Amino acid sequence: MKEKTNRENHNSYSHILKYTGLFGGVQGLNILASMVKTKLVALILGPNGIGLISLFNSTMGLVGNATGFGLPVGAVKKISEAYDGGDEMVVRETVKLVRSWSLFIALLGTFVCVALSPLLSRYTFSWEGHTLHFICLAPAVGLTALAGGEVAILKGIRKLRQLAESTVYTSLLGVVLAVPIYYIFGVAAIVPSLVLLALANLIVVCVRSYHFYPLELSFNRNLLKKGRGMLRLGTGFMIAGIFGAGSELIVKSFLNNMAQIEEVGLYNAGYMMTITYTGMVFSAMESDYFPRLSAIGSEKYKINQTVNRQIEVTLLILAPMLVAFMVSLPLLLPLLYSKSFLPAIGMMQFMVLAIYLRAVKLPLAYLPLAKGDALLYLIMEGAYAVFYITLTIFFYQQYGLSGVGIAILVCAVIDFAMLYITMHFKYGYVQSRKVTRYILLQFPVGILAYAATYIQDPVIYWTTGCLLTILSTWISFVILRRKTSLWKRLKEKFSGK
Repeated sequence: MKEKTNRENHNSYSHILKYTGLFGGVQGLNILASMVKTKLVALILGPNGIGLISLFNSTMGLVGNATGFGLPVGAVKKISEAYDGGDEMVVRETVKLVRSWSLFIALLGTFVCVALSPLLSRYTFSWEGHTLHFICLAPAVGLTALAGGEVAILKGIRKLRQLAESTVYTSLLGVVLAVPIYYIFGVAAIVPSLVLLALANLIVVCVRSYHFYPLELSFNRNLLKKGRGMLRLGTGFMIAGIFGAGSELIVKSFLNNMAQIEEVGLYNAGYMMTITYTGMVFSAMESDYFPRLSAIGSEKYKINQTVNRQIEVTLLILAPMLVAFMVSLPLLLPLLYSKSFLPAIGMMQFMVLAIYLRAVKLPLAYLPLAKGDALLYLIMEGAYAVFYITLTIFFYQQYGLSGVGIAILVCAVIDFAMLYITMHFKYGYVQSRKVTRYILLQFPVGILAYAATYIQDPVIYWTTGCLLTILSTWISFVILRRKTSLWKRLKEKFSGK
């Protein structure tokens, strides 16, 4: 019996490791293409152009979330249920329903962006000189909404490989299309390029989704009524998305108004490299961990086991990457952007430490979603947004751009404490001794890596950084080897079996 339990535990950890690596690897390809594009655009436009792109993207994200009703989330569930039912006619009707609602939402988003363009210009840039730009960006909001519906279709019918391919192709098109336009027209090309990229994304996704289900639309009232439940399910996610996009836009607008647009560019570059790029490890949670957690039910033991194991594997995979990333920032930032972005390093170093906590708290954050408690999820997201905005403004005024990194780290600590206490009393979650042990093993290495950034001698700096990276990697490898078939698979791979 004990041997069977050990084998099940072994397989459980191997499963988590496998899918974390799979989805993380796909995301890594997308990020690689994105980094090439970012590097070239940064060289052409500089921090000023990166800042403008960031503000426009944040505004489009806010409008899209506010008018999208969380359709992609509700659509994935509805299509998935129809697909699992095995009735092809039901699947086709559901796909038709999703596409019809996607068109309505796309038109709504486009109209709202045009109607609110003077307000968006005033509150994003503190003056109305960008009203025409937001009007011209309105089609991008609609195109993105349409693409979201097609992505939901691919997810619902389990065509993840095709979805991954389309994402990679879109990233490559971003390099091929945007860079030459920026090179020729400079900052003036930002708005046209954003619309063009949104169109390219839609075309690439449609090529994949139309292959399985050709375009069909219906504006029959009875059919459209069937989408109400789908929209209600996604509304909670929509509001949470508004919190996230809104807080980001407020912070960027604050930086733009307090300093200059270059400061927004520096902030966006730092945020992209730390929070967004390292997020590839977390991509497995949406695709694998979240469905597993949702299927458990109300058994506290299984909930604790699933959450704790996800935390363990995520932390062990991410920790060595964070140490190497922390140490390599003086090389990576000029490499991926340019030397003009070096003032963002101080902010990024604090943000790297915050990601350690994110690895621990993110599996907890999925608990309310898995249990259908949208209200609790919204409360937690809203509280984080308030802390994020308030602390960012306070610490920026005290310490400049590095203060933004301090604010994100402090927010991560507060958010983890809130999540742990709430999940403990709401769902009976208890952090395992193993999670505590791995935190105590890996987090001090991250602190030492941060301390090493103050070493002035290059030889001592790089030697210390390499040793800390090796130490963190060795800790994770030894633990994962014991828990999974990692060592066996590696030996088979290199022996050619």
